[in-house]
Amino acid sequence: MLKVLLVLLSLLAGCAQQPNDAQKLPEDSSFEVHYIDVGQADSALVLCDGQSMLIDGGNVADSDLVAAYLKKENIDELDYCICTHAHEDHVGGLSGALSVASAENIIAPKTGADTKAYKNFVSKAEAQGVPIEHPSAGDTFELGSSTVTILGPISESADDLNNTSIVLKVNYGETSFLFTGDAEYEEEREILDAGYDISADVLKVGHHGSDTSTSYVWLREVMPEYAVISVGADNSYGHPDETVLSRLRDEGAEVYRTDIQGDIIAVSDGKSVSITPSRNAGAVTNETAAKQEAEKAEYAYIGNKNSKKFHRPDCHTLPKESNRVYLTNREEAISKGFSPCGQCNP
Repeated sequence: MLKVLLVLLSLLAGCAQQPNDAQKLPEDSSFEVHYIDVGQADSALVLCDGQSMLIDGGNVADSDLVAAYLKKENIDELDYCICTHAHEDHVGGLSGALSVASAENIIAPKTGADTKAYKNFVSKAEAQGVPIEHPSAGDTFELGSSTVTILGPISESADDLNNTSIVLKVNYGETSFLFTGDAEYEEEREILDAGYDISADVLKVGHHGSDTSTSYVWLREVMPEYAVISVGADNSYGHPDETVLSRLRDEGAEVYRTDIQGDIIAVSDGKSVSITPSRNAGAVTNETAAKQEAEKAEYAYIGNKNSKKFHRPDCHTLPKESNRVYLTNREEAISKGFSPCGQCNP
């Protein structure tokens, strides 16, 4: 009887381990995301286990640049070509990409545009005999050992192309990458209300860092370790907006920017992500964070808005950034109703 029980327990243990085993990556697996510097536009190339997915292609003027990037990476076949939405700075360069690489799957929102850039994209798809697919939120597909999940758009309107953006999340092992197109607050809210898991290690910041995107409620759910902003140097829109940079700072995200650092490559081993820009690796990419650090240096203590305790800057019980008050000296702390922390005894 004991022997039978032990066999049953062994079988049950084996069944319990199967889900974890299924999630293990092949030994020769690899995963990279190339955030291509296309100026005030968007383009990213995802590579996993010999398969490839191009997300947007920049402006029409970027066609040659994107085509050359694919050639440099020895890509003449794309498993997926995705147009997040019909604005020229996202769809324009895809015609160049589809001139040098065939695509097995071409994906775009249902809402198109009556523009030359969008019509050229459609013509290239037709020339390859590949129908443009219109995904629905919740759809998933595999790219090598990674899984791609479509999160949006939930709804579409021809009057608001930004909020027709395909928003997708790529999971690779224990790491994840979120791509947002130009989705603004309205689409962010719809995705959140639908209950999708948008947490990600790396966030491609929406709409080039415009203040119409990347809301606090969105960021609190994403909680990215890294944020990549695809943006043109000295652009006329003022992107990235200071309020967005402040939000990213408050969430503790390390910012990378194509206008300052060129092409940006993120590599995952399935457990952690490393990011390498093509230039200016140590550059200041979030002026609000640098300014805040300079201001902090002027203060002797840090107060907690909730507990009303004040701490030394090196205390291990410091509150999160949003709950902090910076205090010049002990007298100021006491006068504002704060009492000393019992751990660091300031």
